[in-house]
Amino acid sequence: MSDDDRGTRRRLGAVVLAVLISQVLLYPGVPDLVVALGAPAGIDAGMWFLVAEFGAFVSFAVVWGAASDALGRRVPLVVAGAFGGAASYVALAAIPDLGFGFRVALAVRVVGGALTIGAFSLAITMLMDLRGGNGRNMGAAGVAIGLGAAVGSVVGGALADANTFYPVYAAAGVLAGAGILAATVDERDQLSRDDNAASGGADGVGDADDVGFSEVLGRARSTRGILVPLAFGFVDRLTAGFFALVGVYYFQDPETFGLSAAGAGATLALFFVPFALLQAPFGALSDRIGRFVPIVAGSLAYGVVTIGVGVAPIYPLAAGLMVLVGVCGALMAPATMALVTDLVEPEARGAAMGLFNVFGSLGFLTGFLVGGGATDAFGYAPAFLAVGGLELGVAIALLPAVRAIAPDGGMIARFGTDG
Repeated sequence: MSDDDRGTRRRLGAVVLAVLISQVLLYPGVPDLVVALGAPAGIDAGMWFLVAEFGAFVSFAVVWGAASDALGRRVPLVVAGAFGGAASYVALAAIPDLGFGFRVALAVRVVGGALTIGAFSLAITMLMDLRGGNGRNMGAAGVAIGLGAAVGSVVGGALADANTFYPVYAAAGVLAGAGILAATVDERDQLSRDDNAASGGADGVGDADDVGFSEVLGRARSTRGILVPLAFGFVDRLTAGFFALVGVYYFQDPETFGLSAAGAGATLALFFVPFALLQAPFGALSDRIGRFVPIVAGSLAYGVVTIGVGVAPIYPLAAGLMVLVGVCGALMAPATMALVTDLVEPEARGAAMGLFNVFGSLGFLTGFLVGGGATDAFGYAPAFLAVGGLELGVAIALLPAVRAIAPDGGMIARFGTDG
């Protein structure tokens, strides 16, 4: 990999990092934030606050990706998404002063989600376009995701304890910074090589005259085996969404561990820090040994330790299991994203990663809805059991399918390691 590629990888990773920080900054303070925005106290309002954003993620992830493939440009769309998302956070903070209620807050969250997913999904797609090994590139994305979530949860919890709206203002500033950084990426140098190899083009992701929006979307959807990593992305993000909502309430509930917002944020970081730090080595490992073992073994272990967190009788045990959740997630996440890159043609990568993020966002939505509903109806332990059991069930059911499309390192040799 050239020095230019390494520099581009670092900058794109920083963009993903900033987007995740901006998003997660709000999570530890959600119980108080939704009340300040006019909602009644309780997990139900927090659930809909998160669902509004991720519903927009689902609706617009593929639109951004396929549009970038068809237009042959990604950077301007990343910048637009980042600045638009930053403006939505500013609007959210202004709602109480303007006298609007919680429904308007939810509408702002929808608009912000529709914009932010463009910056997030396309920055990851640009990492897919780099050479150097798909597992390594997706490991870089995973490091950024994990570190962003870790920093966001810790800093967001501290800010929320100081003032309910400090995390919102901070999110706006960080996301604007992501837009500025994205504008410095030279995508012509980054992307033209794969485009030349794939279609003989000269500039950017693809030739908008030869490959239209509908065609790139159709290519991504029709790729053999693509539903397998999409299904794993769905259930993995479902579990993450569950922790983002139910985990925050679980660790702050006086009847469980009674932590502050800062304490809950720090506990989420116990998951996100190992999840971040181990992504790059585990992603590189999947380039060497194949995707099968990291995806299947990681998912099985992930389901088991998730259940363990919900039945832990004391906080130190729950905290230790959160660390293990992060390790298991780091094993499977970059391999799952890299499998998308292995399977799809270069000219349809934006649409493919958009589809992956649609399924992931649907997973988050399901995690919020199932987690919130199950917790309300049955309590925390049954909710953790249901979500962890679902992770285990998907891993077992799809084991033959993963073996069929990613049995060992042979697929990597067949598709090439240059991304």
